[in-house]
Amino acid sequence: MTGAEAKSEAGGVHYWTSRDGLRLHYRDYPGRSDRPPIICLHGLTRNGRDFAELAARLVGEWRVIVPDFRGRGGSDYDPAPEHYAPPTYAGDVIQLMGLLQVEAAVFIGTSLGGLVTMAIATVAPRMIAGTVLNDVGPELEAAGLERIRGYVGQFARFSDWAEAAGHLAERNREIHPHYTLDDWERMARRICRQIEGSIRFDYDMAIADNVLAPATGPAVDAWPFFRALSHAPLLILRGELSDLLSAKTALAMGADHPDSELICVDDVGHAPDLQEPEAIAGIERLLAKVAHKPPEVNN
Repeated sequence: MTGAEAKSEAGGVHYWTSRDGLRLHYRDYPGRSDRPPIICLHGLTRNGRDFAELAARLVGEWRVIVPDFRGRGGSDYDPAPEHYAPPTYAGDVIQLMGLLQVEAAVFIGTSLGGLVTMAIATVAPRMIAGTVLNDVGPELEAAGLERIRGYVGQFARFSDWAEAAGHLAERNREIHPHYTLDDWERMARRICRQIEGSIRFDYDMAIADNVLAPATGPAVDAWPFFRALSHAPLLILRGELSDLLSAKTALAMGADHPDSELICVDDVGHAPDLQEPEAIAGIERLLAKVAHKPPEVNN
């Protein structure tokens, strides 16, 4: 399989080859062809399975494309860890859109996925027909970044799904205080996989290299990346308990964007799982805006 084609397997599981030779995985759920598709981009240590329930809700009315970034889920690990960075992920997604002949899409980006969406908007703004930024923005709080650095890249092995669920509950209880044991097991099955008789996190531990590397040079002003989204409708989701996206930054984002809605998801930290009623309602309102645009705007 070459980089000039995207080949598929049965059941909606598809692959394409990146420009540097990695086999990358995505799911493609069918939907209407008279509106732009939705592209869902996951967080740092997550994968496309995070969007399975959302895709099931939208399928038919909307085509939903869900890639796994390199180093996650069904995608190859990158032998060069320095490539685990938003510009590379953005290039992969832009390449996939070209292979699928998708001119523009509604992007739903959780955490890292939102940063990648902003990177895409900066280099190819007309690829953005609308955006959901899920608990991420142009300014990120130090407390949240430190919490992420505290767990990313730490290898763990669990004997069964119950043990994996218990570990996640202990580590993340403050993020989802109302989750039941069943909820934690569902999360475990999304972000882990069974390998050689044990349960492990489903990502390359080397993604931590860039995250943990000491900062060099001046801090980057990410507001111009955010403003590259200003031509299309925007939904800003913030978890009420988030330690990564502050209420102040979320309000500033809403004030800065000419067509935005800000929703605070109650009793949730970083990040909402997009099954909360207020998150679902907000996504539906954003999609209605996109669907009702004249065809030439969507293209």
